[in-house]
Amino acid sequence: MQNKQVPCTGPGEIEKEDYKHALHALQVELVKLQKHFIGCNDKILVLIEGRDAAGKDGVIKRIAQHLSPRETRVVALGKPSDRDRGSWYFQRYVPHLPMPQEFVLFNRSWYNRAGVERVMGFCTDAEYEEFMDTVLEFEHMLIKSGIRLLKYYLDISRQEQKRRLKDRRKDPLKQWKVSPIDEQAIKHWDDYSAARNEMFARTHNEDTPWTVVRADDKRL
Repeated sequence: MQNKQVPCTGPGEIEKEDYKHALHALQVELVKLQKHFIGCNDKILVLIEGRDAAGKDGVIKRIAQHLSPRETRVVALGKPSDRDRGSWYFQRYVPHLPMPQEFVLFNRSWYNRAGVERVMGFCTDAEYEEFMDTVLEFEHMLIKSGIRLLKYYLDISRQEQKRRLKDRRKDPLKQWKVSPIDEQAIKHWDDYSAARNEMFARTHNEDTPWTVVRADDKRL
């Protein structure tokens, strides 16, 4: 059960043609919004988190599709190096933060520590607690520096995740998305649910709230 204070989108239904028109209209508004942000020298940072196979890549693709490539960046960091693991946890994210006029989307973020690292044992209990105790302070520093921070979590049902992972394994154009971690997603469903709920309980606040997106239907 998710934290009741965290706003959610959905559920609902939309026909394919209606979806195309709605998507186009929203993308037009995004272009207008980016023009406004550029004119105001704003720094926009969007975190896209969610379960494995929740559709993060697709969402980011549609958001960035018609935005100015000069002022738009997508950040998808790989596995941390030995140097990263020996540094301040947030250090490797800092170089990718937005400059004035930039719109930056993180495909996963520092919240890996609250999710996959926690569930799969890639961090110690002490490292996890240190992250949870300091992440809001870090985000408040970003806000004070002028960054506008938005946090989204894409959530899907167990059945939909299982279906999408199976589809990835079958489709040669999607097999690059399959990783050993993905293969563990169904097995650790309850663990990921518990980690998600604790993350919301401890990091959802007035200044940097989470918004949950119901993502079983990618059109919504």
